[in-house]
Order: sequence, then C-alpha cells, then structure tokens
Amino acid sequence: MADIKNIDIRKGMVFIGEDGTLYQCLDRDLNTPGNWRAILYLKVRNMKTGAITDNRVKPDDKVKLAYLETREMIYSYRDGDNYIFTDNETFDQMPLRADFIEDQIKYLRENDVCRVIMYEGKPMSVELPQTVELAVIETEPGIKGATAAAQTKPATVETGLKINVPSFINVGDIIKIDTTEGKYLARVNK
Repeated sequence: MADIKNIDIRKGMVFIGEDGTLYQCLDRDLNTPGNWRAILYLKVRNMKTGAITDNRVKPDDKVKLAYLETREMIYSYRDGDNYIFTDNETFDQMPLRADFIEDQIKYLRENDVCRVIMYEGKPMSVELPQTVELAVIETEPGIKGATAAAQTKPATVETGLKINVPSFINVGDIIKIDTTEGKYLARVNK
C-alpha cells in the first residue's frame, strides 16, 4: 500500500481512512481562496456500508491507497444462506453470504459470469454485467398490437426478479434488463 497526499486522490480511487475503513472517491473539489490555505472537499462512499459523505480534508495530509483486485467469477449454486461462486481462472470456490449479495442475485442465473471486487483476499462487492437477458416465467397474457409506448404490466423472470414490462410481452419471451436501474430494455429476438 502506498501513501499518497489527499491532493492526489482522484475519482474512482479507493483509500483507507483514518478509521481503517475503505472509501472510494466519487468527486473532489479543491478550493484555493487567494493567499489562504487550500481546502479539499472529497465526496466519498464507505465501501462497507455504502454511505456517501462529503469530507473536508487538508490537501497535504496522507492516506494509504488501497489496491483492489477484480476477479471474474461464475455463479455456481446456492448452498443454504450462501451463494457459491467459482473463480474463472483458478476454479476455487468462494461462498458469499446472502446478505452480502442481497438483491443482486436476482440478476444472475447459474453459470452466469460477474466480477467480484476483492481487498486483501476478502470480497468487497459484486459487479454485475450492465445488462442481462432473462426469460419471463409469469405475466398476464400479451395484447396483440400493443406498442412499447403502451401501458406496462408486472412480470416475473426466471431468477425471481419482478419487473414492469410492456403489455406485448408474454410468458417465455426473453427480455434484456438494465442491472443498474432494474428496468426493462428490450425483447430479445429468438
């Protein structure tokens, strides 16, 4: 781990705070009022809790830069309260607690690939693909001639995720879903 000055922190960097917690820089603002001392404002996300705060820091104070490792992993199966992921390179299995993954698992089927962000061998977060394609298993019957601008209806996909879809979507249709917003994007042609 390298020591860097607060002034050298850029967007996206992850550093270790004074309390030993990992923080990711979301935004920074350096204010240099004339001949006064510079003031640096950092907008940071607590990597453990997800809380976002604005911190006023001294530009010359030092922090330790954290090195995160990104591993491609395959979601293998569920085992009680754990979801088992397999490393794509080493084939080592890693159990991740259900409360760690939370609702993200509803975007993954068995054998789907995602990224697990690790710090010192411990998982910090799961990074999903931008979009996923899932089959609709439950919804009201489609309406012939309905367009995408028409009303929406609730649907359940194969992973258990509930999502609003256009009224022309039927059971068995494959749909593309945005994982960041959890929204329907398009029907996938078979």
